[in-house]
Amino acid sequence: MIERSELKVIPAVEAGPDFEAFFRAEYERLFHALYLLTADTYEADDVAQDALLRAYERWDRIRSMESPVGYVYRTALNLYRSRLRKLAVGARRVFAAIPSDDISGSVAARHDVHQALAALPRGQQEALILVEWLGLDSGEAGRILGIDASSVRGRVHRGRISLRERLGDADE
Repeated sequence: MIERSELKVIPAVEAGPDFEAFFRAEYERLFHALYLLTADTYEADDVAQDALLRAYERWDRIRSMESPVGYVYRTALNLYRSRLRKLAVGARRVFAAIPSDDISGSVAARHDVHQALAALPRGQQEALILVEWLGLDSGEAGRILGIDASSVRGRVHRGRISLRERLGDADE
């Protein structure tokens, strides 16, 4: 049995009002970026909350970083990648690929966009979402992804070409 004197007391994190302002400013954009990546509101919300919780726990260090937003986006992407790996391992053990054809109008178009986006390499997906849908410049997207801005531009360019080939020439 553990005695009371052996227990470590972990001090509460004092994030203060600046974390609350950060959360209010960034949660919605982070959620939308993750929704584009996951195509699932619950998963996007869960990953966004996990990433922001990690930022909250480390806020004393993160608030002084050059880009706290970049840290949170990178954390969210890493959390999502980790979840995907775990799901893939489980799915390989249990399920066979099940084709899904959706024939209804706008739902089919949305499904096609999600499938085309999912078919892209992960780096292109992430770059397109950060630059095209969130409107970040290639420098900020590069800091989030941990790559040069020129690499982001290259990924976005290749991603656009692939999407045009899959979806046709119409701008999505």
